[in-house]
Formats: sequence, structure tokens, C-alpha cells
Amino acid sequence: MGIKIIAKNRKAFHEYNIFDKFEAGLVLKGTEVKSIRAGKINLTDGWVDFRDDEAFLHNVHISPYTHGNIFNHEERRQRKLLLQKREIIKLLNSVQQKGYSIVPIKVYLKGQLVKVEIALAKGKKLHDKRAASKEKDANKEIARAMRKQVG
Repeated sequence: MGIKIIAKNRKAFHEYNIFDKFEAGLVLKGTEVKSIRAGKINLTDGWVDFRDDEAFLHNVHISPYTHGNIFNHEERRQRKLLLQKREIIKLLNSVQQKGYSIVPIKVYLKGQLVKVEIALAKGKKLHDKRAASKEKDANKEIARAMRKQVG
């Protein structure tokens, strides 16, 4: 059963400190699955919310299927996440007590199924983003210098 990554949310790693990750299934319509398989999904502004002990994915854009008809899906509708009860309770407690957010990290195909990886995240402050950027640039410089010495 191979995994094929369809989309990643790179902005989430810049905007948030990522903690626990969870794999969840998605309740989708047929045209949504076809659009996702074509790579027409954007996770950038997505987030997870809870209602009646169920998790829902909000603000994830799935483009309409090009060969769809009048029964094509809405682009930004909320989609139910399929998680185990204990995972929902853990996520809900973290959001309520510790002030975490839940963001989608990536969407991938696992066999024939569409899965989304969600993560507990805490927002970074502006100075944290600057420090992370400086550290990343310094690591690139070190790697570049090491390659020059070896080569």
C-alpha cells in the first residue's frame, strides 16, 4: 500500500510550531476525490474545528472537477474528518486547555483512500519566525561550505 503525497502546507511550518501529528480520513464527494487525485487542492488557510464531538476541516480549497456536471462540489465547504474517539478527545482537550490550533499539514493517497495529516500547532511570534529564518540560512551556509571542502 503506497503513499502518494498530493499537497503539503509549507506555510504551516513557518507560521506555527508543530507538535503531535494525526492521520485522518476525509468524507468527500466523488468530484472532490477526482480533483484531489489531479492535485487541485490548497491547504494554506485550512483549520480544524469541533462540533458535536466530531472534527471538521474548514477553509481547504478543492477546485471544481473540470469534467464535472451540475452536481460538482462547493470549493470551500467544510468536510468531516474521520478520527477515532480517543484522538478527538485528545485534540479537543489540547485546544480548550492549552490553546493549541489544529492545522492540516498534508494530503496524500494511501492506497485508494484520501488521507489528511493534521497537527497540533501553536502560533509563532514574529521574532520566533525571524530566528527560525536566520537559523535556516546559517544551516544552508554551513552545508554549502561543507560541500566546497569535500568537493
